Amino acid sequence: MLKLKKLEKNIVQHIHKSRKSSTHKGDFGHAYLIVGNKGKMGAAVIASKACMRSGVGLLTVNVPEEEHTILQIALPEAMLTLREKEKNNFHYFSALGIGPGIGLEKESAQLLNYILLEFNKPMLLDADALNLIASNKDLLNILPKQTIITPHAKEFDRLFGMHATNKLRIQTAIAKSKEYKIVIILKGHKSLITFDGKSYENTTGNAGLAKAGSGDALSGIITAFLAQGYDPFDAAKLGVYIHGHAADITLQNQSLESMLITDVINNLGEVFKTFA
Repeated sequence: MLKLKKLEKNIVQHIHKSRKSSTHKGDFGHAYLIVGNKGKMGAAVIASKACMRSGVGLLTVNVPEEEHTILQIALPEAMLTLREKEKNNFHYFSALGIGPGIGLEKESAQLLNYILLEFNKPMLLDADALNLIASNKDLLNILPKQTIITPHAKEFDRLFGMHATNKLRIQTAIAKSKEYKIVIILKGHKSLITFDGKSYENTTGNAGLAKAGSGDALSGIITAFLAQGYDPFDAAKLGVYIHGHAADITLQNQSLESMLITDVINNLGEVFKTFA
């Protein structure tokens, strides 16, 4: 029987890096999020807010030109690049997250292909990025080592085949993580985080996260940690635990039914306080 190590506070607290009073924004990285599309700018806003709330020094968000005012109004702290007009100059960025809300159009597929070939720093793939890979599985072979992917059960099955049970899905995730040398977060009740044979089962979170936007927020959180210089496997463990813990704190003022992911993002600071 497969036994997974529990991802608990003592492990995460050891990973988390406390901040010195003498630091400045340049010490905490520059994240690049490629998110959102027409009708899906909520995903962009959620991922970007979660990223900023997770301590990144600078954030640039790539969005379609016609939708850019939404992001500028919702999160004035973030900088923007316009998807149709600006070439991707990756020199400035410490880490990249791509996928939430980008759509499955030809242009999105071309952009993802370009990024997988050209970006050589820590990277996270979620949502539509994973669905694009599922439609062209040869892309799995060019994923840079230690890339983080964050599929839920349906996305996972599109990538790696149908599974009758989640136990079988977990076994496949561990095997595929070894095969491709990538970090896999299999999202769900007690999310799995696995890399190269080492696997953890998360201990935080609740059913209030079973709503639209939760995965977008997780992507933003983990991308922030990648940009801050955390090892990808550590960034994944830290992000999953904190995301769930913030949801648990949110239950103090909300119910499982009423909880929104924006409530959870607003409680990220309460989680960081517990590490002090």
